Amino acid sequence: MSTGTLLAIIISIVVVIVLAAAAAWLLMRRRKLRERFGPEYGRTVEDADSRMAGERELRAREKRHDSLDIKPLDDRVRDRYTRDWTSVQDEFVDRPEDAVHDADRLVTSLMHERGYPTQDFDQQLRDLSVEHGRTLEHYQAAHDVNVLSTRHEATTEQLRGAMVHYRTLFDELLSDDGGPRHTPA
Repeated sequence: MSTGTLLAIIISIVVVIVLAAAAAWLLMRRRKLRERFGPEYGRTVEDADSRMAGERELRAREKRHDSLDIKPLDDRVRDRYTRDWTSVQDEFVDRPEDAVHDADRLVTSLMHERGYPTQDFDQQLRDLSVEHGRTLEHYQAAHDVNVLSTRHEATTEQLRGAMVHYRTLFDELLSDDGGPRHTPA
């Protein structure tokens, strides 16, 4: 076998190995994004012009999130929020629309306390998606009902559902590790 032929074989093998390693790296990177963002990965990729553009958006969210000063709550503050949530739930019996508005304000306040910017709802969704992608759809659904209720167009069942949705994100934000934490009923 000539040196040229041997060199061509070796170069071909190296190219195949490099391409396989690059493909494996991209797949691993994609899998990490899917695991971190949960259902938000699919929504973002679907809304983007391409998979690469969607994944680029998710990586930009991660970078922004990393620049935020997200902090755990001390026990005193956590207990205060837990009591406030109980009050909001109690309010639902007599004034469901007010309770939903108060739940929205309480979740926003908790987000702010943890270090999330809270000025723009769409940015809130993007920021929350990094650590809370699995509960993000709950927040979106609750917010949609809250908007309906400001026009007095939400049914009692929708308002009840909004409270459940707010509670899901509230419980997660209340915990330090991002895992669910059950607040008293």
